[in-house]
Formats: sequence, structure tokens, C-alpha cells
Amino acid sequence: MTSNKPYIVGAFYDWISDNELTPYIVVDVNVYGVQVPMAFVQDGQIVLNISSTAVGSIVMGETAIEFSARFGGKLEHLVVPYGAIGAIYAKENGAGTSLPIEHPEELPEEAESVQTAPKPKLAGVESTSVSKESRADDKTEKPKGKPSLKVIK
Repeated sequence: MTSNKPYIVGAFYDWISDNELTPYIVVDVNVYGVQVPMAFVQDGQIVLNISSTAVGSIVMGETAIEFSARFGGKLEHLVVPYGAIGAIYAKENGAGTSLPIEHPEELPEEAESVQTAPKPKLAGVESTSVSKESRADDKTEKPKGKPSLKVIK
């Protein structure tokens, strides 16, 4: 059977949004496939506001959530596999659920096909790849204050 995590995350996202609250997700950045701005990661996790007013072009796919958001004024393309989501909750009252972190089990053949397969793109959003070297450089720079997403109209 396939994972039920995409259904659970999608249901909580809809429920939180329908109640006019702000959905936040806690993401474990050590899971394969996570693409987030590493400068805003603390203790291997990042908390992201995924409300429709805070992000652009959110796509809740079969295996991952993809969206664009601004961090420090810079537009970033984020990819969050469902296995990396440790919790989804409403900012205002904490209603939500915690979820187990799921690391994908890759066989050597699957690893090759993942590397050669083209990455899906959102319409009108350019994706930038981040090398492991630049991620290591990002960890040395500490952002000031608590990370947050801002709505810019």
C-alpha cells in the first residue's frame, strides 16, 4: 500500500484553512529530497507557514509539497517530501497532529533513476539547485531573529 501521509497532511491542511487558521508544517531537513533555504534551519528542522496567502503556487503532489516563498526578500522554490513532515498544526491554537518521519528506502537502481529523472516544475517558477557545498556554507551564516514568511503584495 502507498503511504497515507499525503492524505493526512492534505486533510489537516484543508481543515486548518477552512477554519481560517494558519497551517504550519515542521520539516526534518535530513530526509532525502528536502529543498529548503538551509540558512533558516535550526536543529535539523524548519517550520514553514504553508497558508495560501503566504506561499505562491502551492502544489500538494503525490510524494511532496512544492511551493515558492520569500526568505529574506529572496524568492525560493521549496520541495518538502511528505516523509519529512513531522507535524502539521494551526499557528493560532496548536490544533493539528504530529507524524512520524519517514526516510525513503532507496535501492541502487532507484537512486540512479531518481538522479536522471527530470524534476517537476511549477508553472512560472524557476527552480534553483543547491549543491552540498553551498548548503554547508549556509549553515555558517546565522540569520537574525526567528524565521518567518511574509505576505508581499
